Amino acid sequence: MTDVVSSSHHMRPLLIGNRPLRLAALFALYFVFVLIHVSGSAQSPPVPSSKQQFSTRAAAEVVHIPSRPSQLFRGKAGTPKTEIRFDPATRIVRVELLVEDPNGYFIPNLRPDDFVVYENGVRQQNVSVSVEHAPASLAVLLEFGGRSHGVSRDVLGQQVTSVAKQLIDEASRDDRISIWKYSDQVQKLADFSSDHNALDYTLAKLGTPPLSETNLYDAVIFMTEQMRPVAGRKAIVVVSSGLDTFSKARYEDVLRAVRASNTPLYAIGLERELRDFAVPNGPAGQIPAVEWERAEKRLEEIARQSGGRAYRPDSSLDLAAISDDILENLKVRYVITYTSSTTLDSHSPRTVRVELANARTGGPLQI
Repeated sequence: MTDVVSSSHHMRPLLIGNRPLRLAALFALYFVFVLIHVSGSAQSPPVPSSKQQFSTRAAAEVVHIPSRPSQLFRGKAGTPKTEIRFDPATRIVRVELLVEDPNGYFIPNLRPDDFVVYENGVRQQNVSVSVEHAPASLAVLLEFGGRSHGVSRDVLGQQVTSVAKQLIDEASRDDRISIWKYSDQVQKLADFSSDHNALDYTLAKLGTPPLSETNLYDAVIFMTEQMRPVAGRKAIVVVSSGLDTFSKARYEDVLRAVRASNTPLYAIGLERELRDFAVPNGPAGQIPAVEWERAEKRLEEIARQSGGRAYRPDSSLDLAAISDDILENLKVRYVITYTSSTTLDSHSPRTVRVELANARTGGPLQI
């Protein structure tokens, strides 16, 4: 199978029933693909189980979005990289499609008959659709240093450990996790592993973060390069305040790096915890409020530009839901497979359009 890499993004409106959809068309060398996001008001958690199957509803019924908690991530979510593969020898096309509700949750109750696929305007036959829960490789990058010893000792070490441990607990045994920390430089603590006990032991040995620079921008660029050769579904999870004290790279350099990367970045912000502690407790409290706010916004934008999401937990009680949201957004897809009816040579451009339709009436699917 030949991978096709998208090169640009365009938006255009469409309606399904009376509900607007946001369609992000991802243009590639051979294919133009449509990514579907259901827009409008809806309630949105629990995360679908890894054993989730297709809905057994009748084809004529309206699709009801599951009632789930409100949006967990901060700001706007990034557009996940579309995965399209084409095998010239067999003419088989494989599309991995994300269908989300307004709060960014995967819609689990669509049926294979709901999907209609067109290539170069011609409806494709014998289309198969399945739900994939792909194993993932996650590089967890922890902020582990700072200008204030008190903040590092009393807040930072505890917080990054709690966040990373929760993510490990929520990951499946098929997922691989590596652990890294950064201050003035990046250090690998554990290579990719599915051994949760060994990963927990690594976290338990972290100790107290040192008094140091926190070079977030340099660290993110370094990690995008580390993840480039990693195959399969993958992501960087950054646990950070968003503050950068002495990076050689600029903020604009980081944005360019994550846009060019093939790895989404999910950011879990520590700004609130560190700021609340720092204000009454010494030198870190002298950081102006505008600096904290700018750090938070920049972390959100880095995540969005990469195709990921940014979170800011209000308490440790939020960590399980955030971890589930990251794993669902990264791992769960509708997979559409069909044999192309196009008789053009394999290097000719094609346009693929995916619609959701009522299998009984042929009209738009009501969501």
